[in-house]
Amino acid sequence: MSKRAARLGDHNNTSTLVSTATGPFAGVDGEGNNADGSLFSRSRQPRNPISHAQIEIVLSRSVAGVAVIFAVQTLPLMLDQLSSRKTEAAILLAGLLGLSILMFVVATLLRRGIRSSAAAVSGIYLIALLIWPLVMIDPTLVIASKPWLWYLCTVATSCAAIALPLFWAATYTVVAPIAYGVVRVLPSGGQAEVPLAVLDTCYAMMLGGVVLIIIYVLREATAKVDIAQANALSKYSVAVRHHATEVERVEVDSIVHDSVLATLLSAAGVHNAKSAELAAAMARSAIIRLQEANGERHLDAASVAVSTLAARLRTAATEAGVFTVTELSIDGRSIPEHAAEALYSASVQAMVNSVQHAGPTRSRRVTIDGNDQNGCTICVSDTGRGFDVARVDSARLGLRVSIQDRVATAGGVAELRTSPGHGTTITLIWPRPDDQDADGIATGSPDGGAR
Repeated sequence: MSKRAARLGDHNNTSTLVSTATGPFAGVDGEGNNADGSLFSRSRQPRNPISHAQIEIVLSRSVAGVAVIFAVQTLPLMLDQLSSRKTEAAILLAGLLGLSILMFVVATLLRRGIRSSAAAVSGIYLIALLIWPLVMIDPTLVIASKPWLWYLCTVATSCAAIALPLFWAATYTVVAPIAYGVVRVLPSGGQAEVPLAVLDTCYAMMLGGVVLIIIYVLREATAKVDIAQANALSKYSVAVRHHATEVERVEVDSIVHDSVLATLLSAAGVHNAKSAELAAAMARSAIIRLQEANGERHLDAASVAVSTLAARLRTAATEAGVFTVTELSIDGRSIPEHAAEALYSASVQAMVNSVQHAGPTRSRRVTIDGNDQNGCTICVSDTGRGFDVARVDSARLGLRVSIQDRVATAGGVAELRTSPGHGTTITLIWPRPDDQDADGIATGSPDGGAR
């Protein structure tokens, strides 16, 4: 697949293949989406998905906010109990715990070192519980209220849930409340009755367990979202590559039909030096077109005035010598260059088909008009013999590849109306109307009797 095809796969977001009676080109899946590539027919900007990284930030900042609130509420009680504790050690321990909470808050704002700072909060809190009796001036003195560490127990277990793997976080959620329960029954912890200490311990375990479950359920859910998103993007990339390959195949098939086969037919009919020179010129032109199809061209950002396209079509019709060209409401309109190239080539092929196959006819017309989609509509018609679409050999590439597929890959649609004895009308519309049925194109007599 060439680089140009890869670009086309990303660019043709409005492409929709259409089909005639010569063979199917489109399908619709169970949800109403076109199975022929209309995956690219809608350009939507998705809302930012909930990812694992985003939920980690939300959870850590929530815990940090709660930690700040609880620390501020705990500060008066800590200062009140300072008189019964060894001042230097108590201040150092409280300072380290407060500093670790501050570091955790800053880490959540900077999005760096969140887990390590949360682990520091949990570790320092557990150390403070274990050495609580040792920092008392008199370990046998019964304090009048709960140790101030009680109010930070949920903060510590929540930080453990943020920082540690599930097993160790669950272990910490059990160990820290038990350590507090042991301290609570000691004189330095208020010498509470055992049932009360057990009740406080169970309450802390339950609260920490709920936080732990919420955090890990959200983590698992967002991890699955990330996996599903990665799989979807991978499948989308494959679809884009397949679409780009199909776009390139259609274009090369069109070039082969329009140029290479015509060159071979001309070469086969060479009878003199002038014919040989013409065949050689056609061969050089065909080679150049094939090289351009596989090379680096930058059509995506360019636009072409519809009047310029009409002038080119008028020149082509003049060279054919049998078409009347009419221009309607095209002033000030412009279309992408890739669409203009597709419409021009498809229109020329329609004119060639009319000259070659329509037989004697009273009139041949080419009409270029603007449309409601801020694009253009080109109609190539004749009053010739017409034909039965169902009887067209599928190996014939003029309608299917050079006209229909070429316009479809540029984001337009081709409509064919014909029947034996009633002439032929080929209408090229760009862009494809929103209400246009992409499953096929109407075929029938020029008087409107579609079938």
